[in-house]
Amino acid sequence: MSEYQDILVSRDQRVLLLTLNRPEARNALRDQTLAELAAALDEAREDDGIRCAVVYGDLKVFAAGADLNEMSERDMIGMLDDPRPGYWSRIAAFPKPLIAAVNGFALGAGCELALSADIVIAGDNAQFGQPEINLGIMPGAGGTQRLIRAVGKSLASKMVLTGEFVDAPTALAAGLVSDVVVPELTLEKAQQLARVIASKSPLALRQAKEALRQAFEGPLSSGLEFERKAFVMLAGSEDRREGIDAFLQKRKPEFKGR
Repeated sequence: MSEYQDILVSRDQRVLLLTLNRPEARNALRDQTLAELAAALDEAREDDGIRCAVVYGDLKVFAAGADLNEMSERDMIGMLDDPRPGYWSRIAAFPKPLIAAVNGFALGAGCELALSADIVIAGDNAQFGQPEINLGIMPGAGGTQRLIRAVGKSLASKMVLTGEFVDAPTALAAGLVSDVVVPELTLEKAQQLARVIASKSPLALRQAKEALRQAFEGPLSSGLEFERKAFVMLAGSEDRREGIDAFLQKRKPEFKGR
C-alpha cells in the first residue's frame, strides 16, 4: 500500500483501515484527502487479500466538511474543472464492503463520505448534517440524493433546507446508522464487524453489495433482475460448494474467492 499524507493506512489481515489525518483542520476533506482515499480504495480493489475496508476519523470528529479555504478559491469555471466528482465516483464505486466509523461531526462532505459507506457505526457523540445552505450553497457530492434515500424525504429535506444536525439516536432511528456505541468503542465495533464480513466469500460479498446498491439507486424490476442473475452466477463458484459442504459437515468454511 502506498504512502499518504492526509490519511493513515493500516491493515489487519483482510481488513483495511483508512484513518483521516488532518486533526488541525477537523479532518476537512480537501482535494488531496479525497484523492488519497480514492487511490487507497483503488489499491484495495485490486488486492485479493483485502475483503472489507473501514474509514475512521478520531474520537471527537469524523470529518467536519469540505476545506472551505480551498473551495473559496474556485469560481464557477473552477468548479466545472473540479477534480472532486471523479474522486467521489471512485470512492462510491469501491466494490468491496466499506464501513464508516463516525465519532463527533460528520458534516457536509463528511456526512457525504459516511453516506458513501455501506454501513455506518456511530459513537453516541456523533452529529450528522448538511449545513451547506448556511453558506449560500447546497450539497454537491451526494448529500441530497443519498440522504433522502437513507432517511426519507421529510428528515432529509429538514436537514438540507435548514442546515440542522441530527444526533446519533436520531440517525439510528432514521436508518442512517446501524449501531450506536460509546465513542471509545466505535472503531472497535466497526473493525469487529469488518472481520465478520471479511470471513465471507469475496465473490458473494461483491455481488451482494452490488445488488444492494441496485436496490438503493434503481427501480425494483432491475434490482430483482440483477439479484437473480448474481444468485445464478454464484451457483457455479467453488465458494458456494465450500459453504454448503462446511455447513453440512458442521465446520467453518474456508472461502477462496473462486
